[in-house]
Amino acid sequence: MEMNIAGAEWFIIIFVIIILFFGSKNLPSFSRTIGRAMAEYQKAKSGIEREMSTTNLPLIGPKISPLSSEREKLEIIAKSLGIEYQNLSDDTLRDMVSRKLQETG
Repeated sequence: MEMNIAGAEWFIIIFVIIILFFGSKNLPSFSRTIGRAMAEYQKAKSGIEREMSTTNLPLIGPKISPLSSEREKLEIIAKSLGIEYQNLSDDTLRDMVSRKLQETG
């Protein structure tokens, strides 16, 4: 037997369970408590959002921008491998980087 219960029916079922559990006399105080909890949640949420918008957090690590040319990439790789790259053509630098990588690999 399959139960096809939609959203509205679940609301009614939960409402009946709350009335049975808390009783009809305690229902107004229960509603006030839920309302206060929701108000505190909204206040805390807005406080955190306000604090996050006014706080300027520093970047973690250096700011890295995209490289604009292949030459810049080659120079960075050459520098990390200890290759002097000044006054070298792109092709020569590329060959030296390739040979150095083959030696280390």
